[in-house]
Amino acid sequence: MRQVVLDTETTGVDWKQGHRVIEIGAVELLDRRLSGRHYQQYLNPERPSDPDAIRVHGITDAFLQDKPRFAEVVEDFLAFIDGAELIIHNAPFDMGFINHELRLLQRKPIAPPVLDTLVDARRRHPGQKNDLNSLCRRYGVDNSSRELHGALLDCEILAQVYLAMTGGQVDMGLDTGKEMRGEAAQTMAPGLGAAALRQSPLRVIAASAAERELHRRYLAGMGEAACLWPQDGGD
Repeated sequence: MRQVVLDTETTGVDWKQGHRVIEIGAVELLDRRLSGRHYQQYLNPERPSDPDAIRVHGITDAFLQDKPRFAEVVEDFLAFIDGAELIIHNAPFDMGFINHELRLLQRKPIAPPVLDTLVDARRRHPGQKNDLNSLCRRYGVDNSSRELHGALLDCEILAQVYLAMTGGQVDMGLDTGKEMRGEAAQTMAPGLGAAALRQSPLRVIAASAAERELHRRYLAGMGEAACLWPQDGGD
């Protein structure tokens, strides 16, 4: 399974007001592990950024003056995301901006499969804050380096949040070899199928006769009113 975690930084909050993309960041996940491949590109938006936007991402107009236009990098960007499910936090924002850039080039908007982690987080945690910083605190993801927003940094953080939130593997190592073999791989990567699970069944350790006798005595000492289990130690 190939997924790409995607994020953008922009000159403002609404592409309908003529705002543009100034940074694209993306990281690749293969079978729920970072592959080591990433895409990151600053862009010259050919317009100034709003002061409020600069306060969020810290990317100045002067810094972007010598960066390529979207038209110069569009092929590389589309090739990187081709065939992947996109994982985006607040997908309508980023997809709106990306497709606006494509329309400016008279190219068709893209509609890849998208998993919106904001929608998923709201479903899992209704009534709670579900911005990326809040999710980092909730799932124990280190975001101490996130003083300002940055597309690539936010992608790397979101990848960890996504893996933790969906209950799967959270080891962000790039080695796809021995660390994920055998029993650990099955417990950390759900959805591999019954055949794979049969290769590494859970180990069941039965209680010894002495342990069962101690358990029976403990239950007997609790008294009938407090004990809901059979005091003979039976199953």
